[in-house]
Amino acid sequence: MKIELLWFDDCPNHEAAEQMLSDVLKEFGVSEPIQRIDVPDEATGDLVIFPGSPTIRIDGVDVEPGWVPCDDCTPRCRLYMTSEGLRGLPEKEWVRAAVEGALA
Repeated sequence: MKIELLWFDDCPNHEAAEQMLSDVLKEFGVSEPIQRIDVPDEATGDLVIFPGSPTIRIDGVDVEPGWVPCDDCTPRCRLYMTSEGLRGLPEKEWVRAAVEGALA
């Protein structure tokens, strides 16, 4: 399983996202390491198709259901439309579903 956390330094949410991801991986007994991908500039953002920080991908697939690639990959904070409104983190259930799907 390929586990990626894309982030940039000015984002206040990437550490919480990494903790959430670590917790979910532990729930499923997944021991693969999290690949932390720092996106410091637009060139890197374009290369990795960066929708904002934090972004979690499992086997190359964004955990946000229905996510489509962005046109603007400038490093910035990412907002997710969750069941509780706009938030700076994806829903934990999305992360669980992505990990579970990758394990199936």
